[in-house]
Amino acid sequence: MVSTLRIPRLVVAAPSSGSGKTTVATGLMAAFTGRGLTVSPHKAGPDYIDPGYHALATGRPGRNLDAYLCGTELLGPLCAHGAAGADLAVVEGVMGLYDGAAGQGELASTAQLAKALRAPVVLVVDGSSQSRSVAALVHGFASWDPEVRIGGVILNKVGSDRHEELLREALDEAGVDVLGVLRRTPQAATPSRHLGLVPVAEREPDAVAAVAAMAEQVRAGCDLDALWALARSAPPLTGAPWDPAGALAGAGTSPPSGPRPVVAVAGGAAFTFSYAEHAELLTAAGAEVVPFDPLRDEHLPESTGALVIGGGFPEVYAPELSANAALRAEVASLAAAGAPVVAECAGLLYLARELDGAPMCGVLDASARMTERLTLGYRDAVAVGDSVLAPAGTRVSGHEFHRTRLEPGAGTAPAWGVVRPGPPRTEGFVQGGVHASYLHVHWAALPTAASRLVARAVRPGAPV
Repeated sequence: MVSTLRIPRLVVAAPSSGSGKTTVATGLMAAFTGRGLTVSPHKAGPDYIDPGYHALATGRPGRNLDAYLCGTELLGPLCAHGAAGADLAVVEGVMGLYDGAAGQGELASTAQLAKALRAPVVLVVDGSSQSRSVAALVHGFASWDPEVRIGGVILNKVGSDRHEELLREALDEAGVDVLGVLRRTPQAATPSRHLGLVPVAEREPDAVAAVAAMAEQVRAGCDLDALWALARSAPPLTGAPWDPAGALAGAGTSPPSGPRPVVAVAGGAAFTFSYAEHAELLTAAGAEVVPFDPLRDEHLPESTGALVIGGGFPEVYAPELSANAALRAEVASLAAAGAPVVAECAGLLYLARELDGAPMCGVLDASARMTERLTLGYRDAVAVGDSVLAPAGTRVSGHEFHRTRLEPGAGTAPAWGVVRPGPPRTEGFVQGGVHASYLHVHWAALPTAASRLVARAVRPGAPV
């Protein structure tokens, strides 16, 4: 029997980046939460920062839905998993509606995601510098792919009552519903820097105010009743929700017996990038997951038997991270003892000898520095050798996103062989129990990463 899940849902998309998707999506999440609904927040693509604002708006973890990292077959199950117990799911798109992985058609586009979720699309259109032309623009997006259902438009950056009237008249001629009109509101702005928005963890009081401003802007300018009706028009999602224990069982693994090892997971302002499913998989694999903040905590959590250090902005906090010499020494000792240490991007830099001249943990004989060049994009890679994360030959799809450079970029035992795009190359480090790399990988597509890490973790009472 095929299971179905009735969850009202909307996908918030736009013709291009910069149209106001984050403002509208976050504002909708907060506005509907304010109405007493339980809202499940989701983000298309690999972005870690927007989900932090979504979580602030809803009180639930922001979750990513990425066809490139996880495969199209997991989009619906992961959405259903995240939306368990919710009244409404709101999905913020990525880039323009039909933009996806470079040179690979609709793969990883918002349009592909909307079709996989069978969800109506709310198109956020920047109305500045146009009037009647908006109808041609929206008509083109609505007719390009008949399987993508444009349920209506929210006009953003509208300059005046007269401007709004002209835009509404044009869209009425085109037969497209206007579900909201937003004026320019500086209070709702969120600051950016070299990798996008400043994460919530770094500016929480201001972030709370920004989310509140987004919610008020949406409440004042959007027809929430019409948007709720549109969300409820989505047909049921078919198939079973993703389940971490089920994913591990399907991969042929089960939690080991004995005490649950402590897996310390770095967080705080310097390490804000993570996927919620990683902690869920570690827990299902038998671990006790304990967060810690390398900026504030001078010691690893008690009985730490394995360490996960994800992405973030260590370059912003290099002096503070360096000043916490006690913690750096404990991380180095844990790695030297052979305990599993998995580090991605920011974690890779933290394990290096130094970052912009500031001493780091010294686990890796490599030096990192900031550059002007942005490295960004999906990657296809293969595990060069066996590691705590994957056996040799394992193929993964990942994402790279940084403005730093590491010298050398790979150890004598590299973590990955990157096979696409560009010429083949190796990157990252595998030494002892350490797996460190620039590549972000979503473990929902590689659940055995969690079970391998937990199997090798040091259990309470065992010598480190």
